[in-house]
Amino acid sequence: MVGLLTAISSKAQEKWIIKSEHLAQSDTVLVFKPKAHHKTEKLPLVYLLHGYSENYKQWSQTTDLQKMADHYGFIIVTPDGFTSYYINSPINKGSQYEDFFFKELVPKVHHSFNIDGKNIFISGLSMGGYGALRYFISHPDYFNTAGSTSGALEIDYPNFQKVSQQFWQNNRMPDDLITKLGNPKTTNWNQFSISTLLKQHPGFKKAFIFDCGTEDILYSNSISLKQQTQSLNIPVTFISQPGDHNTEYWRRSIEHHFVYFQQHLIR
Repeated sequence: MVGLLTAISSKAQEKWIIKSEHLAQSDTVLVFKPKAHHKTEKLPLVYLLHGYSENYKQWSQTTDLQKMADHYGFIIVTPDGFTSYYINSPINKGSQYEDFFFKELVPKVHHSFNIDGKNIFISGLSMGGYGALRYFISHPDYFNTAGSTSGALEIDYPNFQKVSQQFWQNNRMPDDLITKLGNPKTTNWNQFSISTLLKQHPGFKKAFIFDCGTEDILYSNSISLKQQTQSLNIPVTFISQPGDHNTEYWRRSIEHHFVYFQQHLIR
């Protein structure tokens, strides 16, 4: 969502513009590759998903992704999620983002690079934290593990109205979601929540990491997820630390995710 973006020297090595059959507009994607690697070497992969009201550049403006790629040896891919919440809209044919991700972006990534299929990770902030866990729970065979920082995990109209008023003093966020999910008076938005997704996948038991700042307006979402995963015996790592819903927090928090991914590499 909102955060003061600091200028960081982190120019992508590749920039893709993908014309999609599933989206009304082309998707722009930045790719960061480790500088020191051999073309025949299979590399781990991390998808990073941005937050609501931001775009494909948010992560590269939040932290030095080239430095991260070099240090951890990962390919890093940052697509544009627009305000899609990374879902297939049940009412908007031009916003089928999950189909775009798995049917167009994923094949292009694997065609373009020598990816280690055992070590594919995904993380994101706010809306992107939701998207990362959504994809991980729905497609556990594709990902090794996942992360979410400051995740907007519960899709709830009153909650999003409160968040929108805090950041923009208007209803832009729930109004955008109405165009994707439908009127909350006639559509059960909670069916898209991470808590509901876990109930729909009772066999899901894979480990992941998530965190949230204690001053964050979405902190209660993460606390609820912590309690739910404990009751389901899902082996998560949850980090609660001082911080708000802003760039300063995400610059620190994403480092924990990359360390976690490195620790979960399958050799």
